[in-house]
Amino acid sequence: QKFNEACNDIAKVAYKIRKANKYAIHKILYYRIREQYGLSAQMTVRAVSKVVEAYKRDKKILCTFKPHGAMVYDQRILSWKGLEKVSILSLDGRLKIPIRIGTYQKARLDRIRGQADLLLKKGIFYLSATIDAPEESPLDPVGTLGVDLGLKFLAYDSDGESYSGAKVDHIRKKNIKLKADLQKCGSRSAKRHLKRLSGKEARFRKDVNHVVSKRLVTKAKDTHRRIAYEDLKGIRKGVTV
Repeated sequence: QKFNEACNDIAKVAYKIRKANKYAIHKILYYRIREQYGLSAQMTVRAVSKVVEAYKRDKKILCTFKPHGAMVYDQRILSWKGLEKVSILSLDGRLKIPIRIGTYQKARLDRIRGQADLLLKKGIFYLSATIDAPEESPLDPVGTLGVDLGLKFLAYDSDGESYSGAKVDHIRKKNIKLKADLQKCGSRSAKRHLKRLSGKEARFRKDVNHVVSKRLVTKAKDTHRRIAYEDLKGIRKGVTV
């Protein structure tokens, strides 16, 4: 919270002087921010950098940061202690915190590079780290896997394999009815339920699309083919009845 309070303070000054230069802002605010918010030297540097990056995107608006917005850690204020703990600098000094890592992440822990973002989602803290992924050798395709997109089937490839959208369609129809009932109710509880439902449905669609896309890409790579799908942009304009 203190970190993001400092970011909001820095943002107001950056907006007022119309500058997105971290060296200029650092020179003006460094000592005051450290003293006022109790941040370490490197935390102050990271706060200035976070504001500058946000402000560079649009200098016409005043950037604001939520109390529990992501905090950026670099190697000076965060270090990984094997697969069990992480050492993080806090306002009260270094904290060694137990962590839980998935199997996929464990196999790639030695590839972590650069900074990590500390995120708070639904009461749970997450560390989002960047890894160095080796580039694969470019594929020299010897054929083409055609893909058609549809409704009954999410996708249908030129080998005759279909990727069913039945589950998606079932969930969609179920949610349409549920949304109608909740909208008719109109209570605060119903509105909260609608908001949660919208997010849940979006995550479900994203997951299904990801699974189908991955299957198609894997199939194309395994058979040394490129993927091609029909571009239907503007087709409605050319339809005559």
